[in-house]
Amino acid sequence: MMTIFNRTLVGFILLSAVAVSAGELYAPPATARVDLLLDSGWRFQRQEVAGGQKYGLDDSAWSPVSLPHTWNDRDGEDGGNNYYRGTGWYRKHYSVDSRYAGRHFFLKFDGAFDVADVWLNGNHLGQHQGGFAAFVFDVTPYLRVGKDNVIAVKVSNAYNVNLPPISADFTFFGGLYRDVHLLATDPVQISPLDYGSAGVYLKPFPVSSDSANLQVTTVVSNANLLPVTVKVRTVIADGATNVVMALTNVVTLPAGSISNVVARTVIDHPRLWDGLADPYLYQAFVEVWEGGKPVDVVAQPLGFRYYSVDPTNGFFLNGHYLDLHGVCMHQDWIDRGWAIGEGERRSNFALLKEIGATALRLSHYEHAEQTYQLADQSGIVLWSEIPVINNITESPAFYTNALRQMRELIRQRYNHPAVVCWGLFNEITLKHGPATTNLVRQLARLEAEEDPTRPSTSAANAGDYEPSNWYSDLMAFNKYFGWYNGARADFGGWADKVHAEFPNRRIGISEFGAGANIAQHSEDPVAQPSPGGRFHPEEYQNLYHETYWLQMKARPFLWCKFIWNLCDFASDARKEGDAPGRNDKGLVTYDRQVRKDAFYWYKANWTTNPMVYITGHTFTNRMTNVITARVYANCDSVELFLNGASQGSRVNPDHIFTWPLTLRAETNEVQAVGTAGGVQVRDSLVWVAPAPPAVSAPTAASSAAAGDSLTISGR
Repeated sequence: MMTIFNRTLVGFILLSAVAVSAGELYAPPATARVDLLLDSGWRFQRQEVAGGQKYGLDDSAWSPVSLPHTWNDRDGEDGGNNYYRGTGWYRKHYSVDSRYAGRHFFLKFDGAFDVADVWLNGNHLGQHQGGFAAFVFDVTPYLRVGKDNVIAVKVSNAYNVNLPPISADFTFFGGLYRDVHLLATDPVQISPLDYGSAGVYLKPFPVSSDSANLQVTTVVSNANLLPVTVKVRTVIADGATNVVMALTNVVTLPAGSISNVVARTVIDHPRLWDGLADPYLYQAFVEVWEGGKPVDVVAQPLGFRYYSVDPTNGFFLNGHYLDLHGVCMHQDWIDRGWAIGEGERRSNFALLKEIGATALRLSHYEHAEQTYQLADQSGIVLWSEIPVINNITESPAFYTNALRQMRELIRQRYNHPAVVCWGLFNEITLKHGPATTNLVRQLARLEAEEDPTRPSTSAANAGDYEPSNWYSDLMAFNKYFGWYNGARADFGGWADKVHAEFPNRRIGISEFGAGANIAQHSEDPVAQPSPGGRFHPEEYQNLYHETYWLQMKARPFLWCKFIWNLCDFASDARKEGDAPGRNDKGLVTYDRQVRKDAFYWYKANWTTNPMVYITGHTFTNRMTNVITARVYANCDSVELFLNGASQGSRVNPDHIFTWPLTLRAETNEVQAVGTAGGVQVRDSLVWVAPAPPAVSAPTAASSAAAGDSLTISGR
């Protein structure tokens, strides 16, 4: 049983659990709940400020900012590993409309990195430790309705050995980088205080195409000084908002109490959430009624699906095989850091849809709520994890916080059907080995208690036989043969060896990739570039991914295959390629403006709508006249044209089509025409080639030296 259900349940009477007439549309009732966004009108100071929390402090000279905001948007991406890691102060004056008098108030932060202390009108509300989860404070005793209020927040992204992540290969962007809300509710409400969650937990388990058991647990709070009797009504609506089922509980809530109210039902013949094929979503609306009127309502996504992972045959969703292939993704954006919004997140998902990803690893931390919503809606399967990365501290404080972040992640994202596993750690066994065992064991135990319906997983990059790697239900490895070690072709032998030695283990690939800079190119990128070097030709990334994917797709026992990374991202300590402060392993550039060649390699392999792409769109100025043209396509055949002349048609089931070409000096027009089932698609580009070297007539001396036969007239 989930630990969130371990509160003493209040007594209840189940009045109804009935289907409703088909076609009845649901409309949520008007209640006292209001969500007020507090993103504008903040003042900011990037330094320690004595008395920064005081109501009467003059902050007029502070910098005006709007949220989301980070103070590392530029210095965190420019290289040198010297970006500001310290304290920043935020202050906001805010007046609450007098029509909200008598309501209960909560201040909610969607994310602040890394430690946040919050005051309201000089009163310390508390401290939150951890940079990625939402957190909430009850501010009712301190908020002055109809008058000026001052919210003061002290945020620090300073190095802290007691909090994960201690270190990682990405920039730690300090600040209030997600939205802030003021929630106004009735004194009787669905509580937002259960680790920042929605206060509603939907447990669709077990599920089949014939029926689905559903348990709904609602955390209801009574802030009144007297007991109240309430009706908790759960309405299940389909994707068109038709009411499918209504459940009603009547409960008596003690004064000043928080109680769990549980309802259970069975849904006949549910339409299943089936990934990209059919990401069908129901919704659960939980209403609270007191004295015959609605006082609160919360809506949550609901998806019915079942899945399993087989050690030999991989991942199955709703009884059918699903190849979980996709990318890892960070949440930063060029010149924005983590302070991004809805538009940026939608752009990321547009790229995921275009490339044909079926799965997404949310590295290496809890992402914003909208990211999970977009995954639900698009049908992309999620791996979601906590930021236990690289280094750990063998201390009670570190352990306590790691466990708390695991609990926050699960409770805040529990209702999203896209999430199929919870990640415990990334690469901690590389440096710590056996010392990780105790922490990983505790995280695995907590994950199983909080959510027995989903498996745990982990990502390791060393020690295939390290015991800590095998505490999670699923396992995956970060393997970079041909980049950090070994050769590209080594991957298949390694995978077969691990599978043979651990035939009952469910093994996947959580990371693989190679750097690529679109301003750097090579006509013969066979030699492996130095991972930390200054030359990362895009063409080597192409060969790397071609080799890796062809080995991976032949091994269905790999339950997941995640590329590192969807986009280039900030890592201020790096200095490689021609972009300091950046990890350039992305398939797309940091600004999302250029899809690298390798992006189209996966599009050719992962999508079915006809496409064709000539590699080398950023390699305009070729280095020689004699080259091999390379085309990625998912077509039956591809024909290539050079300056209008056909170079012949090719077929290749592996989606790679090549032609030897001799380019003329200066401009060359190249076009590829792919044919798939009678449909033609095209791609074209221009390459500029150098003039061929001049060939001079041989002299007698040079010919003789070369051993040629020489006839001299008159002798």
